Amino acid sequence: MIFDPLSKLFASGTSKAPRPAVPDGERYYVIGDIHGRLDLLVALAGAIEHHDENADPADSTVVFLGDLVDRGPDSAGVIEFAREWQSRRKVRLLAGNHEEMFLESFEDKEVLRHFLKHGGRETILSYGISRKEFNDLSVKQLFKRLPEIVPQEDRDYLASFEEMIIAGDYVFVHAGIDPATPLAEQRRRDMLWIRDRFLRDAGPFEKVVVHGHTIFEEVSDTGHRIGIDTGAFRTGVLTALMLDGTRRQQIKAVATPDGIKLIQEEEYA
Repeated sequence: MIFDPLSKLFASGTSKAPRPAVPDGERYYVIGDIHGRLDLLVALAGAIEHHDENADPADSTVVFLGDLVDRGPDSAGVIEFAREWQSRRKVRLLAGNHEEMFLESFEDKEVLRHFLKHGGRETILSYGISRKEFNDLSVKQLFKRLPEIVPQEDRDYLASFEEMIIAGDYVFVHAGIDPATPLAEQRRRDMLWIRDRFLRDAGPFEKVVVHGHTIFEEVSDTGHRIGIDTGAFRTGVLTALMLDGTRRQQIKAVATPDGIKLIQEEEYA
């Protein structure tokens, strides 16, 4: 792998208002939607650990913004890696709409049918069932087999994911928030599924919302929200946002023909 530092001011502004900050002494590494790209996650995790080890001492936390599963080739591996990483350091995980669809597929055959059309096929194949066996199963047969294919411990783990995390002037959620509703009253469905009503709102919100769910070519920083889903399964780019005081940095794992390239984009403060 290649580590390529790249200085780049990825957001700027002329406002004299105080910049948002996380609490003193804390550092956050917020990871966008992974969607089964274990290769990118492993590389990005290494870059995060390297950054944290070489930064000033702080109480650091890794936050996954949800959608660990579906579409990419190794959702089972991503879940296993997240659990193992969490055993070694402070890692918090938010539920995404794809985790919700996955879990509801065990309860409702029609949800399973929908799930399979939106990346669920790749998720189930990542648990070791052969393509031939998978293709030979009807949806009804797969619904009966699913609890045997996916371990209960993985289902319990996904069910334990949080819905919202607040860190100083920031709030982390998977999809966004309902702009018309106070943070304390947000509904799970909005936090996991909302899109247009949230993205089109000019803000400001109670806190700066860091979110995934919607793919952007580059990190989308509008001042009142920061979207960091750079489409790992489609583009080969997985992004983490580092927050430390008022400072921000991007750390990216980028798939290239020569391997995974790590890019660190310098902070602004």
